[in-house]
Amino acid sequence: MKAITFDAPGDPDVLYVAEQPDPVPGPEDLLVRVGASALNRADTLQRLGGYPPPPGESEILGLELAGQVEAVGSQVQDFVPGDRVFGLVGGGGYAEKALLHAGMAMRIPDGWSDAYAAAVSEVFFTANETLFTLGRLTQGETVLIHAGASGVGTAGLQMARQAGARVLVTAGSAEKLERTVALGAEAGINYKTEDFAERVLAMTDQAGVELVQCFVGATYWQRNLECLKTGGRLVLVGLMGGAEVNANLGMLMSKRLTVIGSVMRSQPLENKIAITQRFRERWLPLLEDGTIEPIIDRSFPLAEAAAAHRYMEENRNVGKILLTM
Repeated sequence: MKAITFDAPGDPDVLYVAEQPDPVPGPEDLLVRVGASALNRADTLQRLGGYPPPPGESEILGLELAGQVEAVGSQVQDFVPGDRVFGLVGGGGYAEKALLHAGMAMRIPDGWSDAYAAAVSEVFFTANETLFTLGRLTQGETVLIHAGASGVGTAGLQMARQAGARVLVTAGSAEKLERTVALGAEAGINYKTEDFAERVLAMTDQAGVELVQCFVGATYWQRNLECLKTGGRLVLVGLMGGAEVNANLGMLMSKRLTVIGSVMRSQPLENKIAITQRFRERWLPLLEDGTIEPIIDRSFPLAEAAAAHRYMEENRNVGKILLTM
């Protein structure tokens, strides 16, 4: 099979197409002929040498996929060759064939293309876990979603609105902010020209928000705490702005704040299966009927994975960037 690989960490140009052995399904695996995969920030970190796959997972980039089942493991009962499936993987999505554990596989709804299905798993799973399972967002609360125009951001703001929450977002351009407002955000804050903490406090009568979902980390730490309401929750999803902070523990104590960390890739398989089930029960029906939708920015052929990575690292996208086979 053809797959994207690289010999040493580096910029996007280290990525190239090479022949790789077809993966062999284990007892609980599906062998999927991949129709489409999608980019995630974890892919760029792995390419740079900073985010290796968990033990036992494929070294090939790609954390989600959609395609057709070619073969099934000896213990698989719910899927047969020919089924169209999508789901989250620990690695291997940037290839013509990949393994998907049967417990994490979902049938592609009628009318969905492989590309549409490939844009769903990582962002909607992450948004559900960080906003609802960990963040405990409920109707009537206010949430600040950073990187509101990203894949996770565009998924999460739609989900939060469906849950009856008030949604504020940050993004880096007027165009991105317009798109997020069109998707349901009440207001967008340009982090390049405005102090998001000041704007959030102004829009909440100085009360602050119940929940902040943050992909940035260190450089946003203090302002995230400032714009949280007493008893508020901060969920850390990424560390694009650094991992080390000088923490004001007094503010954490006096405001009774909760800080929660979250990663998806390194969680045990049983956790990921439970995450898949929570998504399937609550959100997949709303995706099937079109109430919410994955936002797709653009697609690249597999051979142009380097260009796709450059595009992501330039922060040009609104929503998901796809790779098609």
